[in-house]
Amino acid sequence: MKKKKGYLWLPVLLVLALLFLYPLAVTVAGSFMPEDEILDRYGTALGDRTKTYMDRTIVPTLLPDSFTGAHYRELFAEDSPLLPMLRNSLIYTLPITVFQLAVTALAAYGFSRYPGRLGRWLFFLYTVLMLLPYQAALVPNYLVSKWLGIFDTPWAIWLPGIFSPFGIFLLTKYLRRIPKQCIEAAQLDGAGEWTIFTKICLPQCKGILVTIGLITFFDNWAMVEQPMVLLETQEKLPLSQYLSAMNRDSFGLSFAAAVIYLLPCLLLFLWGKKHLEEGAVTGGQAP
Repeated sequence: MKKKKGYLWLPVLLVLALLFLYPLAVTVAGSFMPEDEILDRYGTALGDRTKTYMDRTIVPTLLPDSFTGAHYRELFAEDSPLLPMLRNSLIYTLPITVFQLAVTALAAYGFSRYPGRLGRWLFFLYTVLMLLPYQAALVPNYLVSKWLGIFDTPWAIWLPGIFSPFGIFLLTKYLRRIPKQCIEAAQLDGAGEWTIFTKICLPQCKGILVTIGLITFFDNWAMVEQPMVLLETQEKLPLSQYLSAMNRDSFGLSFAAAVIYLLPCLLLFLWGKKHLEEGAVTGGQAP
């Protein structure tokens, strides 16, 4: 009976999956449409870019009447800002991901191994910081970056991202569920703190660390508010800022740029899908 009930949910889940994938499929199809066909199907202020409303019925399609690769060729032209902004996105996102994992692992190990009164209060403050929306910290980050002299530099983006509390909260809860007998046995064998950290704790946290790394990458790859407030030089902006500006120029370019923008996240998701599932299931359980 349980198996039959599970099978009954399959059509519902399939329909939901198709609904979630439909916008992505429309985006990919639109990236291969000529500009005239896009305007005809989506009808966004035909012939009048000053309008901001839809003046015709939208007819989304998954198969263009005529395929073209002109939008991609234009995006990869020498004078296109796509590649520099794509490089900027990688420059901001990769260091944040790598160093946040390092800070997360060290801080979470300290919180889990030494849960004294001071540690509990610090962990409580981290939890409160995690509950605050990032937008609430934009003005303080702006003022601090001005004071430190790092405004309009990558450091203004890196530092708030590296010390984000989300990963520390998640990994601390995970490390606290590692059996104490494992650590005590290692201590009896003469293992020091660094050995316990690298040989006992980290190997048991691979799945959750990959999960935190992927979530960190996805979150910072899609950053919008941070570069708007903390960067003012056009050449330093990430690709996320480029997408919003492209809608004013060409809808076909917007579709094509969105596909390129999605590719790194999609490839990383396919690579780490197993770890994401394990992290979601075992995040509150012992390894």
